[in-house]
Amino acid sequence: MLKFDNAPKKATNLSLNSKVLEAAREMGMNVSQTVNELLAKEVERRYWEQWNERNKEAIEAYNERIREHGIWGAKYRTFARSMGDGRASTKDKKAA
Repeated sequence: MLKFDNAPKKATNLSLNSKVLEAAREMGMNVSQTVNELLAKEVERRYWEQWNERNKEAIEAYNERIREHGIWGAKYRTFARSMGDGRASTKDKKAA
């Protein structure tokens, strides 16, 4: 899991569109904070995108197992027996 909390700040150089930078400053925006927050969100988005790609086969294998066998313990549930356990109903199997 990604954790960015309480990490020290590090000075860096960025090349930004001068008009965008000027407008941001005129609006009173904290450019460093804004860039830091947006960059953290993008890093997290890409991290999970890559994680999903790396784990695609395992996720699909798990989903296939649930489709075939249902969720463990579903037969012991006292609610929603006809839905949500991942297995196709007998009616659906006959139609296939």
